[in-house]
Amino acid sequence: MNITKSNEDYLEAILSCEKDGACKSVDIANMLGISKPAVSMAMNEMISKGLVTKQAYGKITLTEKGRAIATKTYNKHELIKRFLIGIGAKEQNAEEECCKIEHILSDDTLDCLAGFCDENGF
Repeated sequence: MNITKSNEDYLEAILSCEKDGACKSVDIANMLGISKPAVSMAMNEMISKGLVTKQAYGKITLTEKGRAIATKTYNKHELIKRFLIGIGAKEQNAEEECCKIEHILSDDTLDCLAGFCDENGF
């Protein structure tokens, strides 16, 4: 299955805005700065990939597979942000840039980065 950068962003947004294990389309739209129809289209794609479920009244829930990808993406985000701030980047720049970097680094590189951050107290 092909998980796109966009899928990862949506999954991470759902994880971040969950309340009682679910969130609403409007919350995702607000978090990502996009329209509700765009969220609806993306959710249909992600339902077909088995990443989320959606109830009749709009509650969106991560599946086990979706939650695993969301958690991994979130952890990448936090690690890269921690590194960038640790080397002196401004927090706002680090936040924006780690959103781009998190989608392209390999697991091996992330492991190296985690080791470097731990060794240097980041």
